[in-house]
Amino acid sequence: MTLNIQKRLVACLIPQAEGHVVADVRIGLGYTAVRLECGHAGVAWTPKSDAPCCTHFQAAGTLAGRPAVELLAFLVDENSGLARAVGLATANALLSSLPHPPTSREEVISSLNITPDDSVAMVGYFGPVVTQLRKIGCRLDIIELNPHHGAGETLTPEQGREVLAGCSVAILTGTSLINGTCDELLAGLGSPRAAVLLGPSTPLCGEAFSGTKITHLAGSRVREADAVLRVVSEGGGTMLMKKYVDFENVAL
Repeated sequence: MTLNIQKRLVACLIPQAEGHVVADVRIGLGYTAVRLECGHAGVAWTPKSDAPCCTHFQAAGTLAGRPAVELLAFLVDENSGLARAVGLATANALLSSLPHPPTSREEVISSLNITPDDSVAMVGYFGPVVTQLRKIGCRLDIIELNPHHGAGETLTPEQGREVLAGCSVAILTGTSLINGTCDELLAGLGSPRAAVLLGPSTPLCGEAFSGTKITHLAGSRVREADAVLRVVSEGGGTMLMKKYVDFENVAL
């Protein structure tokens, strides 16, 4: 497993983490949320745990009150997807606390001007986006690890290698930063005219993706931290969080 993008993101944010302390951490069934003492919060997808007992995260009970830089470092943990989720949620909380870069509230797929002539490779099954692209009439190949998502219309990662190499537009899930596949996906891209990292987990930090084939970052910024933490704690996901976050995108 290579975590080059994660390491770059941590390096970008270490100076910004100085003085910040973590106030609350929630590892929910769908998402993980981290809130800083300054009030800003961030979210990241929660991966499935394969713990052999009822304790899923060994650091549980020790996270709140720690310096943010310590939890940020979890993002480069090669052994635990849950640790990387906590690290990415911390990164997103720190990014939310910083002066915001120029972003757009325009729906990112619309901004790509996809036509029927495009060949789109989607990594991760984004249902609403699938519907949108089907209406356009472009070629769409979906690569998905979970066989229950889009059953019968998705490719395995092995089947998707040729698709990634030849697509004109790539839509990659931000959860690839948590499951450790982001570097591999970027290396497998050919020469797409556009490549988007998409989803609430996506960090809106262009510096971390400088020099890569990513052209757009489409993520979320928590607006109402208390409400998001409550939804996360009670097992909610994107559709229940959406009224408490702002979906934004950054063109690189």
